[in-house]
Amino acid sequence: MWSEEGVNTLIVMSWNVNGIRAIQKRGFLDWVEEAQPNVLALQETKVNDDTLPETLRDIPGYESHFSYASTRRGYSGVAVYSRIGVVSAEPSFGVPEWDDEGRHLLIDFGDFILANVYFPNGRASADRLDYKMRYYAEFLKFAGKTIADGKNLIICGDYNTAHREIDLARPRENSKTSGFLPEERAWMDSLVDAGFVDTFRLFNDSPEQYSWWSQRSGARSRNVGWRLDYFFVNSEFQSQVVDAKIHADVLGSDHCPVAIEIM
Repeated sequence: MWSEEGVNTLIVMSWNVNGIRAIQKRGFLDWVEEAQPNVLALQETKVNDDTLPETLRDIPGYESHFSYASTRRGYSGVAVYSRIGVVSAEPSFGVPEWDDEGRHLLIDFGDFILANVYFPNGRASADRLDYKMRYYAEFLKFAGKTIADGKNLIICGDYNTAHREIDLARPRENSKTSGFLPEERAWMDSLVDAGFVDTFRLFNDSPEQYSWWSQRSGARSRNVGWRLDYFFVNSEFQSQVVDAKIHADVLGSDHCPVAIEIM
């Protein structure tokens, strides 16, 4: 069971940093010191073990775990920093084909498993869209098995898909764009059908709530964005979630942090 002296709830945050060394230059460590998340999951770290600065490997007060891309240096990658005890950390969900790009970390905290995932982007080519959909399918099998085994699962990260029309500024214009294709959105529906809940929408049903903005044409200042970053939890764990937020005011990446508070 997780525990931290004097703490009754946990703040779990997720952020696609679009390069952890780049965001370090933009005040990342100062932000961590200010925000003080109990658990911080990062995606798109873009480092390997030999290029990770020690100041990012060992943030005071945190235990850290990393998963690196093995076939393409400086690509993809995820990390988890934790101030609470970790039972185990696993960079695989059991299908070796999907481990080469360093897209996931499974952190067992005892009461729940945190899956930090950087889901593939399908925009580059038909092959990458196919890769994305196959990855989605295999991950859903893992998620379903995890809750069937009686474990609680929090799935956070950059899903690279906006689920519903409310989750992006221009749904009609992007209906044929990867990230909002019918088959991608249908997979999100399948995640819900498998017993998982979009935590943000438990607390906020307003439009114009986004976590990613194109770096072109001043999209962020105009809030022309997409909600690509999610926390889903199994329905049995839903009552443990007491808040969920998007921190759109935090700069440094084309994504912003998202968070849940759990008890």
